Amino acid sequence: MPRQVRDSNLETRTARSRLPVRHKPYFRLIEPGLHLGYRKLAGGPGTWVVRRYAGEGAYTVENLRTADGGLVLADDYEDGDGEHVLSFAQAQRTARGPRIGRVGNYTVADAMDDYLRFLEGEGRSKHSLYDVRRRDQIHIRPVLGKLRAAALTTDRLRRWRDELAKSAARLRTRDGERQKFRGTDGDDGQRARRASANRTWTVLRAALNHAYHDGKIDSDTAWRKVKPFKKVDAARIRYLTIAEAKRLINATDGEFRPMVEAALQTGARYGELCQLVVHDFNPDSGTIAIRQSKSGKPRHVVLTREGESLFVHLTAGRRGNELIFQKRNGEPFAKSHQARPMAEAVGRAKIKPALSFHSLRHTWASHSVMNGVPLMVVARNLGHADTRMVEKHYGHLARSYITDAIREGAPRFGFKPRSNISPMRRGPR
Repeated sequence: MPRQVRDSNLETRTARSRLPVRHKPYFRLIEPGLHLGYRKLAGGPGTWVVRRYAGEGAYTVENLRTADGGLVLADDYEDGDGEHVLSFAQAQRTARGPRIGRVGNYTVADAMDDYLRFLEGEGRSKHSLYDVRRRDQIHIRPVLGKLRAAALTTDRLRRWRDELAKSAARLRTRDGERQKFRGTDGDDGQRARRASANRTWTVLRAALNHAYHDGKIDSDTAWRKVKPFKKVDAARIRYLTIAEAKRLINATDGEFRPMVEAALQTGARYGELCQLVVHDFNPDSGTIAIRQSKSGKPRHVVLTREGESLFVHLTAGRRGNELIFQKRNGEPFAKSHQARPMAEAVGRAKIKPALSFHSLRHTWASHSVMNGVPLMVVARNLGHADTRMVEKHYGHLARSYITDAIREGAPRFGFKPRSNISPMRRGPR
């Protein structure tokens, strides 16, 4: 059965007796798009009213009625009989109506299909749709797809989630995807697998909730009790020092070097850089227009003077619709074309531990925050709607009154290194 909604003003006749008489019902949301209302009358028992969302900001309001068309009364003076007189709980069940899931064999695969169609109708970005489809095809549908959604249990879902967190890493090869066992790769490997399992669990839960709200599943109790793994999202962000960044640029071959330099100057993603054309650079405002982003929303990246000089050099004398970044043979950079040249450049630059192209985005963000750029400004340049992601990954790098106070007033004990060798400084403190 669907979960019963509680309301201290409506669920007992004593509480309802204390409400002022009024024609406008006292409404309570019982599920998305559906409200149950109680209309308090001057004399006699009150009546139950249903308000349903009809789309485009409009609602329909109607009284609950019996099978023969009579008004359904509240149990203000006599106990509910389930037909003519209803308690608050009985009125909720009547307002919801019969659930489709009771009569069909609605499966998890059906729920995923409906959810994907819903996302497509919502106009979600290609990246979001791709991520949901891949998680469905690889992790959800092969294991749970044939199960009836109504038969899911908390224990079954929790075991699936736990097995997912133990599964091997998936690596792309030229022949498609294959699996490679991670082995005992320490706490960070376990954290990463659990974080990935959480993201897949979020997709499945969203699909099941969508089906439940559409009346295709009778109850959401099974998955409401399954909680995501805790404290697994605090990944340590790897970024390059200024010296490492310079070594990497010098170690990158001529074809790929402009891409690396642009990533360090903009913080843009590899896919965003691949789609840039010459007229996306505005030398008057010193900005780059990112028209196709992960979120699906365009943005303008503000460049430093150094970044402006780079893009002036890259776009000089070229046609406006020409891709800025191309291979020597004139072909565009495509998906995953950055992996091999990046790995080779990192190896030549002797940067350890090795890092991916995406770490150049982290490098731009980390140094911007350490140099005092406000978190909201960094978030806007990166394409985030707010500062949550920036605070999560880079907030500890920002200067704060705590940092300043400790460095100003904490005790000093006269420590001096015994060696003549001093480590290279990473920047101002």
